[in-house]
Amino acid sequence: MQTPIPCVFMRGGTSRGPFFLASDLPDDPETRDNALLAVMGSPDDRQIDGLGGADPLTSKVAIVGPPTRTDCDVDYLFAQVVVNEAVVDVSPNCGNMLAGVGPFAIEQGLIPANDGETEVRIHMVNSGDKAVARILTPGGRVQYQGEARIDGVPGSAAPIMIDVEDTAGSFCGALFPTGNRADVVDGVECSLMDNGMPVVAMRAADLGRTGYETRDELNADAELKERIERIRLQAGHLMNLGDVTDNVVPKMFLLAPPVSGGAICTRSYIPKVAHASIGVLAAVTVATAAVFPGTTAYGYAVRPEGARKQLELEHPTGYFTVELEVSGGEDEPRVERAALLRTARKLMEGEVFVPSEVWAGKDALAGAIA
Repeated sequence: MQTPIPCVFMRGGTSRGPFFLASDLPDDPETRDNALLAVMGSPDDRQIDGLGGADPLTSKVAIVGPPTRTDCDVDYLFAQVVVNEAVVDVSPNCGNMLAGVGPFAIEQGLIPANDGETEVRIHMVNSGDKAVARILTPGGRVQYQGEARIDGVPGSAAPIMIDVEDTAGSFCGALFPTGNRADVVDGVECSLMDNGMPVVAMRAADLGRTGYETRDELNADAELKERIERIRLQAGHLMNLGDVTDNVVPKMFLLAPPVSGGAICTRSYIPKVAHASIGVLAAVTVATAAVFPGTTAYGYAVRPEGARKQLELEHPTGYFTVELEVSGGEDEPRVERAALLRTARKLMEGEVFVPSEVWAGKDALAGAIA
């Protein structure tokens, strides 16, 4: 026997995965995680027995439900399902999958759509932060087609603008959890930061690399990956995250001077596999590092003048643009707001099946209680 679970398969930004209503999944976190492992086909390098795409970017899940905050319209819990390990990590956010939350919530009837544009206030349960997504809804229906383009996704789609505010210290308790703008970890100078996503930012040159390597070159560099993982494990304790062995945070970044007209060049890991592009909230944290003197990013970064700064972060497949509103002096800046352009598309809607021994479904539970 198998248990059917309603879901919508969506692309959000440069990621994709199933979106679930919280009410359609097990209430118990352990049973829920076991069900998600079965849904995605983990642990298996190919995820051949599930919906996962054998890559961290395509092994993600969004769980959406009614809000538990009065200033939000929906709750959004993100789950990173590790491809080759029986691990479901709900400690980080995912700003790419976040792009699909508004369209999903509207189409599932969680909030009504306006004629023209609908603002969706999203409680990011993983960190407790709030994001506001603006969705095009002409005639009260979600519009997916449009002219907006983002690197890492072919073609174009309707723009989804997302504002994030007050994300400093969401996971680590402070923008700079050690109190320093740079620390030496395992002999390498690093900036340990959290502006919506815990990040360890290092100069690639300090690790004997250029920072312009391809994703395949980085994934084939076993020596570099081992060194980065040693740094990550030590940084986890310094950043108030504890033992991060089984977590996907902090995200690890190699930095280099820009080469294609952007603000800074980045290569990132999530956390042990090189990223094809860059994570949304990690990009916010790196962009923030670029405006703070004393960080590992500051000396490399090309920053525009003015309080509103549009920073294009170079990554292996193009650019990611972060718009920051910065107040305060140059030595003590304060990031008031970050705005991001993303797109999303609904790919499929239906039911995904898991073995009944993993989860027999809520009807079975209700029958057992009765």
